[in-house]
Amino acid sequence: MKKVIIQIPAFNEENSLPITLSKLPKTMPGIDIVEWLVIDDGSTDKTVEVAHKYGAHHVVSHVKNQGLAKTFMTGIEACLCRGADIIVNTDADNQYCADDIEKLVAPILNGKAEVVVGERPIFEINHFSISKKYLQKLGSWMVRTLSKTNVQDAPSGFRAYSRNAAMRLNVFNTYTYTLETIIQAGRSGISIASVPIRTNEDLRPSRLVKSVPHYIKQSVLTMSRVITTYKPLTVFLWLSAIPFLIGALLLSRWLLFYLGDTPATHIPSLILSIGCILVGIQLAIFGLIADIISVNRKLLEDIQYKLRSEMYLAR
Repeated sequence: MKKVIIQIPAFNEENSLPITLSKLPKTMPGIDIVEWLVIDDGSTDKTVEVAHKYGAHHVVSHVKNQGLAKTFMTGIEACLCRGADIIVNTDADNQYCADDIEKLVAPILNGKAEVVVGERPIFEINHFSISKKYLQKLGSWMVRTLSKTNVQDAPSGFRAYSRNAAMRLNVFNTYTYTLETIIQAGRSGISIASVPIRTNEDLRPSRLVKSVPHYIKQSVLTMSRVITTYKPLTVFLWLSAIPFLIGALLLSRWLLFYLGDTPATHIPSLILSIGCILVGIQLAIFGLIADIISVNRKLLEDIQYKLRSEMYLAR
């Protein structure tokens, strides 16, 4: 028996949530049970009342606002506890076309992917500025490079997860889950697919993208942190190469002067070169230590996966 739970993170969405819920499917081909779960992120309006009124099967709430990333993970845990075989995530502002949920679920049902991300027609979305459209494409290219996946629309929150993939998810940052989970899945060997989806008219301005510079800053920080978490040795070796090469060049310069019998001893150049080389060596050592620590992270992730599996079976 296959069960899909559609989760909807919501914060003060009493106006848009009725529209979103009214569009969600109640049945799907190949699925026996379809349920809706609303995650209330500390709303101060009537979001919870609206969720119950318009048919949400489950509502879980934060006492105070925790942000999108934590709300997403609260939903994932709640869906697993309620026996979901497939978890679909969509936004409360009705940004995504609910009729395309079947497209998200199909590759998982067919065994072709464990994570499916909806690819929006970025250049056809009228309320996106030209700069935002190109930044979205650039950001998606960077995530594809870092994650070694073929996801075309990395910031898209319209996505589906198999139970196995959901059990392996972890989100460390508090800003957003979209970029981090793709890099994590790609680096963990979880199969990912993209499917083209449609979008609806904009109901309200994005709360996540307060400004383009702010979004770029947060996205770069997120990608840097995640890739450092999953490939620490590579990151630190690249970082160590910069001061090491500078030190090696300065040392070569000093040797040329020294062997050339110049009157000046150029001691400051020698000290600076040795300092740069030592910094490079230290960074490389930090990388080795971080790589050893990452082994413990992998073991903890395996333990977490087994605990979530036991929780699901115990249900």
